[in-house]
Amino acid sequence: MPASMVSGGVACSLPTCYNRRAKEKRGGGVMRERLGSALPWAVLFLVLIGIIIASLTLAKRAPDSPQRVKLVVWGLQLGEESAGLRAQVEEFERRYPHIEVSLLSMGAGRMNPQKLMTAIVGNVAPDVIFQDRFTIGDWASRDAFRPLDDLIARDRNQPDGIRPEEFYTACWQEACYKGKVYAIPAGTDNRALYYNKQLFREAGLDPNRPPQTWEELLEYAKKLTKRNPDGTYQRIGFIPNYGNSWLYLYSWQNGGEFMSPDGRTCTLNNPRTVEALEWLVKVYDELGGAKNINAFASGFQTQEMDPFFIGKVAMKIDGNWVLNNIARYKPDLDFGVAPAPVPAARLRGEPPFEGQPKFITWSGGFSFAIPRGAKHVEEAWLFIKWMSGVESNLISARAQKAWNESKGRPYVPGLSANLKVNEAVFKEFAPKSAKFREPLRMFIDLMQVSKFRPVTFVGQRLWDEHVRAFDMAILHEMTPKQALDAGTLTVQRELDKVFTREKYPILDIRLPMALIALGLLAFVAVVVLLARRSDPVGKLGRPEAVAGYLFASPWIIGFFLFTAGPILASIVFSFCDYDVLHPPRYVGLLNYKELLTVDFGFLSKAFYNAGYLAFFGIPLGMTTGLAIAMLLNTQVRGMSGYRTAYYMPSIVPVVASAVLWAWVLNGDPNRGLVNAAWKATLGQWFGWAPPGWFGVPEWSKPGLIVMGLWGAGGGMILWLAGLQGIPSHLYEAAELDGASGWAKFRHVTLPMLSPYIFFNLIMGTIHALQEFDRIYILGGVGAGTSSTGPGDSLLVPVMYLFNNAFTYFKMGYASALAWIIFLIILALTLIQLKLAPRWVHYEVEKGK
Repeated sequence: MPASMVSGGVACSLPTCYNRRAKEKRGGGVMRERLGSALPWAVLFLVLIGIIIASLTLAKRAPDSPQRVKLVVWGLQLGEESAGLRAQVEEFERRYPHIEVSLLSMGAGRMNPQKLMTAIVGNVAPDVIFQDRFTIGDWASRDAFRPLDDLIARDRNQPDGIRPEEFYTACWQEACYKGKVYAIPAGTDNRALYYNKQLFREAGLDPNRPPQTWEELLEYAKKLTKRNPDGTYQRIGFIPNYGNSWLYLYSWQNGGEFMSPDGRTCTLNNPRTVEALEWLVKVYDELGGAKNINAFASGFQTQEMDPFFIGKVAMKIDGNWVLNNIARYKPDLDFGVAPAPVPAARLRGEPPFEGQPKFITWSGGFSFAIPRGAKHVEEAWLFIKWMSGVESNLISARAQKAWNESKGRPYVPGLSANLKVNEAVFKEFAPKSAKFREPLRMFIDLMQVSKFRPVTFVGQRLWDEHVRAFDMAILHEMTPKQALDAGTLTVQRELDKVFTREKYPILDIRLPMALIALGLLAFVAVVVLLARRSDPVGKLGRPEAVAGYLFASPWIIGFFLFTAGPILASIVFSFCDYDVLHPPRYVGLLNYKELLTVDFGFLSKAFYNAGYLAFFGIPLGMTTGLAIAMLLNTQVRGMSGYRTAYYMPSIVPVVASAVLWAWVLNGDPNRGLVNAAWKATLGQWFGWAPPGWFGVPEWSKPGLIVMGLWGAGGGMILWLAGLQGIPSHLYEAAELDGASGWAKFRHVTLPMLSPYIFFNLIMGTIHALQEFDRIYILGGVGAGTSSTGPGDSLLVPVMYLFNNAFTYFKMGYASALAWIIFLIILALTLIQLKLAPRWVHYEVEKGK
């Protein structure tokens, strides 16, 4: 044999080559063994994922069983108090045994449209939805509901057919859009004045002569209002927007309208509505001011503690459903019901009210609609016809009456949008007690003079702006005319945008999506290239690397599909007019322009509120956390218990803590714990009135900051770690120099904790700009305040984004806002990083 051999192109001696080959063989064996154990698991994992996806796809596409159709109905839910609904559904299934009805509440049907929108876009829409009639026009404008005209015409002459003339005009018209019927009205309601007869007697008023005009209403309200010795309310005579009246009612009573007949012009700021709002402001002012009234109203509860039931409110305008609540929770209440008071000129029939009804009301309610993409239209139509018929509603009333009587309380039927149903149910199930029967009869009769909210695709925006205008006016943030003008401009801009939408071209989504895909692929290629260059993997390690990437692939794929992809897509949509249900239209920089010009008032208010929370909340939060940590850093017994006690509040769910603090910071000193203590101490010592907290603009943000301090124990852990990491010899050296406790804290503790302060400052700033969940829960505290707090005092950037994206479906606008928020957060973070070297001190590593 030759004395040398060639191995891998390199000459070597025979023993050396044999040794090298043996090592390679052993290494290759180890790698094959590792790969043999890793790859089957990776392959099995991917196969299982494939099976799950395939099964879900097949389940989705599998046809329904020919024996039984599952009819999915959203917006209805069976519960303890729904014996009537249960009876209706059970009888329907008995008559149509091939149909199984699945009722799901899903939070659908009301003013939160996210679930329905997602279901329609995902092609998994329910077969029927029990939808608020107020929103029908908005959904119909987006082609989200199926027109029902063909089904109505086909079955009109059948015994169970739907006939428009059998429904109240207000209810039927509210379910129509552009001459087509998109829903069948079901239940309805209207509003009237409830008054406490016992309190009338105490105030020297005739209990059988309720107020009939606005002037009388204000006069009665003053006489019925009673205050505590400290000036707070013990009882209030009337709150214009407590109950369910809103500016809509007062404007209609005064002859105002909110939209032009052709639906193209918003008339929110018409003189009649301005006059009505001026009167409402006068009522609030003469009864003590909106801030004091809202603080008092923030303590109101529901059910058996309803303020009207317990005598804290003497009169209120509310819906017919209150009759059933009284029968359930306060059947012995001495009350009366009368039409809501109107302007004196209307009552007397003077201009401009000649020939008009003396009293009017407004109605709302729900309806049955069939969403676009519903799979069982015929079965859905059968269900709608059944639920709308006289026989079905009599079955419901009979079952509900039996349930109520089993609980020892009277039964008061609700109202139907169908005249025949109302008369049939009232004839058979009207309450025996006159105090319930006569008001119910009055509510039925008032349906003939009922108004309804404008049917328009900007219905939700119109509602929100009318609430905001009311709020701004009664709080004297604006005059009534200014507030209504601002609301009109906002709604009109949305109207004009829709009517001029056709001038913008439809964006071919394939091009931006292809660019996004290429961008992601390029990003992946760069990452792979950098990884190879920074840490080359040899042939032996490559199979292990492949197996590792296979195991990580579900997260990697999910990240690119559900995080990186949507982030990049939002850049594209920020230049579009996009509502999810229609193709996006390219509008250029229009969304950014609107945010920085016509909507800058909202944007600046949102960032001001976030800045307030950051400016005051971050220092207070850090100070509290550090103080707790310094307390716990002392060597005392039971330290672990103290540590746990301070940390526990920070892990309480946000929803639970927000609800808890809404009660603790209740504006009513007779209910809120903090205000009760305030009243007993600061109120007695200095005469300071307790704050209104979330019911008034000045105290809503401080209330959020106080809530945040409760969770300061979460940051305490970080501060405690920092304190324990400070070398003791630094304190010893300071003591030798004669430093006081404050000097040691200032010159030793704070500099050594500066990295922790820096971290908390950055995270606190980001958190303040992303504040959302607590405001979402707390919005609307008080009597009639908006979802963003009184006077928009809780409007923050993410809440503004959420409302535009998921309430108004302005996804392009919301995407532009999201990028503005991101750029502001990025800029503030970079500024903090740039300034950090001037005041942040890091401990130098030894040997450097």
